[in-house]
Amino acid sequence: MTLVVLEGIDGAGTTTQTARLAATLRKRGRDVHTTREPSDGPIGKLIREILGGRHQPVDATTMALLFAADRADHLQREVEPALARGAVVISDRWYHSSLAYQGAGGEAREALPREGRSPIAAREWIRVLNARARRPDLTILLEVPAEVGAERRAAAARPEELYDRLELQRRIAAGYREVVAELGATEKIVVLDGTRDAGAVAEEVARVVEGVL
Repeated sequence: MTLVVLEGIDGAGTTTQTARLAATLRKRGRDVHTTREPSDGPIGKLIREILGGRHQPVDATTMALLFAADRADHLQREVEPALARGAVVISDRWYHSSLAYQGAGGEAREALPREGRSPIAAREWIRVLNARARRPDLTILLEVPAEVGAERRAAAARPEELYDRLELQRRIAAGYREVVAELGATEKIVVLDGTRDAGAVAEEVARVVEGVL
């Protein structure tokens, strides 16, 4: 009954490494359930539509609340049942993304009173919204520069989404470092160099995960 989360900016390789880790663990005989956020539930599907440019304009307050609502729904609808049967659940993103993207990224600041619009105040508000979210047993942050993430997204011909602007991704990358510093004392968070070959990263991810199973 273990929840493992992979985090990082867009293009960090979280989706690739989720799939590779799942394959490795299954080969070793473990029951594995992979998932992602935004989820594939009804709220998650709405968020993905918004990220793709539909339903605009949507303000920062609405986005922060939608992400938190999707996480609560995701937990009860999919994650908790998989954990209850004894599976290792691997999630491509969790509340750390909300803290980095909407908090340090600057988007959530607009949802706060003007005098409270700082990265710390924004993250505290996001943290309150996600207070009931399950804490992962292990979070792995795949760290890459924003420029590398942008190059990878372009190489994969991914359509541009709401948070993909390079300057915003730079702030989000810095935000992740701040989130790790804030949560590292109470959560198990491991930061890995995500710029390396995908195979080398996958081997290290698997080693780290086996250490908590």
